[in-house]
Amino acid sequence: MIVINTSDTGLTLTPEMLLSTSESSTHSASEVAGRLQVDVRTGLKWTEAKYRAKIIGHNELNVIEEEPTWKKYIEQFRNPLILLLLGSALVSVIMKQFDDAVSITIAILIVVTVAFIQEYRSEKSLEELKKLVPPECHCLREGRLDTFLARELVPGDVVYLNVGDRVPADVRLFEAVDLSIDESSFTGETEPARKITDVLLNNTNVKDHSNMKNIAFMGTLVRCGNGKGIVVSTGERSEFGEVFKMMQAEEAPKTPLQKSMDILGAQLSFYSFLIIGVIMLLGWLQGKPISEMFNISVSLAVAAIPEGLPIVVTVTLALGVMRMAKRNAIVKKLPTVETLGCVNVICSDKTGTLTKNEMTATIIITSDGYMADVTGAGYNDQGEIHIRHCNNVEMAKTNITNLLEIGAVCNNAYIQNGTLLGQPTEGALVAVAMKNGMYATAENYVRIQEYPFSSEQKMMAVKCIHKYNNNKEEIFFAKGALETLLPQCTKYQFGTQTVPLTKQNEAEFLAEAYEIGRKGLRVLALAKGRSMQDLIYCGLVGITDPPRPLVRESIEMLMQSGVRVKMVTGDAQETAMAIANLIGIDTIHHQTLSGQEMDQLNEHQLDKVANNVSVFYRVSPRHKLEIVKSLQRTGNIVGMTGDGVNDGVALKRADIGIAMGKNGTDVCKEAADMILVNDDFHTIIAAIEEGKGIFYNIRNFVRFQLSTSIAALALIALATLMDIANPLNAMQILWINIIMDGPPAQSLGVEPVDHDVLKQKPRNVKQPMITKSVIVNVLLSASIIVLGTLWVFQREMADGTLGKTKRDTTMTFTCFVFFDMFNALSCRSQTKSVFTIGLTTNRMFLLAVAFSIIGQMLVIYFPPLQMVFQTEPLDAYDIVFLVSLTSSVLIVSEIKKWFERSLERKMYSTRSELDFV
Repeated sequence: MIVINTSDTGLTLTPEMLLSTSESSTHSASEVAGRLQVDVRTGLKWTEAKYRAKIIGHNELNVIEEEPTWKKYIEQFRNPLILLLLGSALVSVIMKQFDDAVSITIAILIVVTVAFIQEYRSEKSLEELKKLVPPECHCLREGRLDTFLARELVPGDVVYLNVGDRVPADVRLFEAVDLSIDESSFTGETEPARKITDVLLNNTNVKDHSNMKNIAFMGTLVRCGNGKGIVVSTGERSEFGEVFKMMQAEEAPKTPLQKSMDILGAQLSFYSFLIIGVIMLLGWLQGKPISEMFNISVSLAVAAIPEGLPIVVTVTLALGVMRMAKRNAIVKKLPTVETLGCVNVICSDKTGTLTKNEMTATIIITSDGYMADVTGAGYNDQGEIHIRHCNNVEMAKTNITNLLEIGAVCNNAYIQNGTLLGQPTEGALVAVAMKNGMYATAENYVRIQEYPFSSEQKMMAVKCIHKYNNNKEEIFFAKGALETLLPQCTKYQFGTQTVPLTKQNEAEFLAEAYEIGRKGLRVLALAKGRSMQDLIYCGLVGITDPPRPLVRESIEMLMQSGVRVKMVTGDAQETAMAIANLIGIDTIHHQTLSGQEMDQLNEHQLDKVANNVSVFYRVSPRHKLEIVKSLQRTGNIVGMTGDGVNDGVALKRADIGIAMGKNGTDVCKEAADMILVNDDFHTIIAAIEEGKGIFYNIRNFVRFQLSTSIAALALIALATLMDIANPLNAMQILWINIIMDGPPAQSLGVEPVDHDVLKQKPRNVKQPMITKSVIVNVLLSASIIVLGTLWVFQREMADGTLGKTKRDTTMTFTCFVFFDMFNALSCRSQTKSVFTIGLTTNRMFLLAVAFSIIGQMLVIYFPPLQMVFQTEPLDAYDIVFLVSLTSSVLIVSEIKKWFERSLERKMYSTRSELDFV
């Protein structure tokens, strides 16, 4: 047992004195003060606080130390493809092929450096998003109220809480005056929690934060009122710290692209060894020296490994990250960009992610039946009041203005530059008045008395007199729940008159309120009068936390592209269902599940139901983690979006975690893989489009490189095995290698994203990069190139000249290069015609091909290069003949694509209507 005898104070601190946050809620404030040996009137002594800080530690979360920059750079070399290339560079050095070794090493350095720079830039962008101001607190020490950094707090400190303060630690309240705390980032509740100081009965073992009404949790925000409390848990012992520890314990999974690249590396290694084995076997059967055959086969195997592939992958991903940055999304790690193309389930937090977490009045009903819809969202004057069809628009405007005046006067909230000071529901009433042009309505009245809101009364009233009227008559303005306000009313406003209130009227007003409430809105009734027992009922206002702009459209697009969206919220079932219906999440054909119901299920049972649930409500951070894990176990690639502390663990565990940048908590941004800078949910659509496009670009490059390298290898291998003169010399093979790994190949990686990719289902991550269709395309192109080139070589050799001449190799060499260019053109899309996607849409490709052809012409016609490459000039007829022949690879590819598209259309049109149900 750790014991510190604090000699200055005569106190002894033992771990037994410390209470957990949940234990503190079941003890009275005086018991907690006794256990922590503190007098709430004077607070701790400075010496005692310092001793406690020594034993318990500072009030901060221990973030894992960042790796040094050099270590992050070295990390980039752990990629399997990079390791494969390093191996081939080593083999080249051993075999004294130094030019190959140098080119491969340069390729590796380019890849590693580009990836490192892009990820470093993303980290720097992220640092700017993090809040730079360290949190402060108001703490009572030795009888004096001091303000200092929250990290200095220890259990037993007495803290004071005021409007706008962030709660600095877990605090057991002993005084709460109209204290409401926004716990939405922690519990998912939209409505601020009203705090009390009474002892809670510990009836259950399940920890429920929303029931701990006498605790102020670390990191939450004081919305209104003030309070005092004793610090019970700091740092990692706080409830916030528990979530943080859970998050750190979770491992972020490997991205699907990293897995695909691992498989591709293994496939390429296997094929390389297969080439070595086959060529050595055939050479041995022909009686050729084993050492000579080994040298040839190893050279071919090294040449077969596409050193350009990591460059293309890295550059393509880096360009994707840069394009996403322009669209207000920061991506931390390069492979993450592609992950969104595989995601088939997105679990989204509700409060602050799908909605703005800003209460907004959306409907107004006056007592005489005039109805209006309110547009806009949040605490500002942006929006309009649209009166529904009625017989007297002027009367409707007057009565709506009277109704909104009550809401603005009977109110303690202020809105300053879009920031609310006060209760969210009161902020909604101020904002709707501003939309009606009423900016300082409350200043027209002098408030004499306030009757504050209480959970028993469920209403608030103020007694005022008009500032500028000669008649200084007292007037009461009241707002609250309709069932408590109506009994105080004797009349209701009808046009310009006040009419006695009957039982039938009351039933009608209650029915109106029920209809609004059924849609998930919070209903506030408003009344005014000369006394609290003689009020005039004026109407209702429906308030909700509305969905963000374009959320419904985004969800529709996601569902059309094969991505299911599930809502995961800490809020109540009615609110969750109402918002789900508003934004287009299917709650009719799918189940809803609460956190409490989840606790009754084991892993296997949860796996069975999770796929069929569209709304998870009343869930804790632990539940959110379980949901993500369950969906992953059943083979889904899961994206998670969130903004609160309670989303951090699930964000880290998901295949891709997406955090809100503006209103998201630091914990969230730390755990996420991608941050939406402007909190726009619609950006996810752009990211999915980007992710799918990137994968297809990489696959197109792989197809081109493999078909070219297989053709080159087959050409040399066949010549070696058939004992005929080699069609190409060493310099010509080097030139082909440059084209194969160089600009034409690289430019396939920057092919603009085809917007039709959104219509395609998320890619199957179990499918390797090299699928059957890719292999068919590769072998088809390679066969055409090999047969065409060998035919040209044989045709030139049979022209009557003895042996191999410069003309023979020039024709063969140019034929192969032209085949390469047309092959690259056909590889721009796996399914669409080159003429459909447009010949000029990829300018980089056009430039690369143009420079390659100019280079080839120089090799043929420029005398110094003729000497190096052993070539001679060709006439115009030769060039026309070669272009006609080599275009066959493009023509065959176009015919194959057309045939496949026709077949697909035919299959689609013959499906019965029931297939679509």
